[in-house]
Amino acid sequence: MRERIIRGIAGTLVLISIILAFYVNINWLFLTAFVGLNLLQSSITKWCLMDDILRKVFKVDN
Repeated sequence: MRERIIRGIAGTLVLISIILAFYVNINWLFLTAFVGLNLLQSSITKWCLMDDILRKVFKVDN
């Protein structure tokens, strides 16, 4: 369940940042880059900050 939530949050952040870059300021694409780098980093290290946040703060279990 946590993995689905993480993917949903990542996809939502990417879409929101693209919309904001188009309508507000191009610098919002840095958010997209950050999300992409975090996804790449988590695939290599098998550690994800959002997973820790969901588990510890929101008590979301698998």
